[in-house]
Amino acid sequence: MGRCARKGKAMKERIYTIPITEAFDQDSECPLCICEKKLENDALEYTLGPSLMEPDSRIETNRMGFCALHFTKLYNMQQSRLGLGLIIETHLAEQEAIIEKMYGKYSDLLEQESRKGMLEAAMDRLSGKAAGTARFSEELLGHLDALEKSCAICSRIGNNMDRFVETILYLFFRESDFRQKFESSRGFCLKHMKALIQGSKKELSPWKQAEFIKTLLPLQIRHLKRVQEEVTHFTEMFDYKKQDGDWKNSRDAVPRSIEKICGPCDLQR
Repeated sequence: MGRCARKGKAMKERIYTIPITEAFDQDSECPLCICEKKLENDALEYTLGPSLMEPDSRIETNRMGFCALHFTKLYNMQQSRLGLGLIIETHLAEQEAIIEKMYGKYSDLLEQESRKGMLEAAMDRLSGKAAGTARFSEELLGHLDALEKSCAICSRIGNNMDRFVETILYLFFRESDFRQKFESSRGFCLKHMKALIQGSKKELSPWKQAEFIKTLLPLQIRHLKRVQEEVTHFTEMFDYKKQDGDWKNSRDAVPRSIEKICGPCDLQR
């Protein structure tokens, strides 16, 4: 391997290794949630900043748009309403053009079928003739369903989170210090536990996956039980008999338990 190639690989490894090790150094319910929140904040800032002047990024946002959550976060940032307006303008223009073209392809059939009586329509169905209206509806709904599930920010986050999962698996087997951090952590939220198991299935040999899961699951079960006990203690403290009792570590048990179940959440604390 040439010097430049080795340098490039080392740089790439540091890009993902440093945020992972820093996340594991923090006292949290899920190190990957810390990474995801950072990725999301960076993606939001990028969307209303440098990406406005990058043609490739605009092509992506025109095509994908954003999910309701990230549209809301982009607007609530109040960072660049003009920039967000420009993104929305070209995204709507592209979607309008797609829908208009789709409708134009079927407009004659829709006109014909709208004039058919009930008997003629029934005869078409019996003969197996596919109705243009049904084909148009299926095509349009397919596009709208795909659009509803697409988000330029979710896509950017997802691609980087896949790299973080790969990095955790890499470090787990190659760095003893990191493995100690992993084993002494509080585990992960259920969302990122799933991502780690999916990643281990994809990246590891069967025996390595077994070794990884054998470490992950007891850790996960122990800390899910801990959080559940903290929530139980929180609810019990509302008993008037315990009004002067010790809350222990339960005062923020409810938001922590929600994040342990769902992953990153914008909960008011």
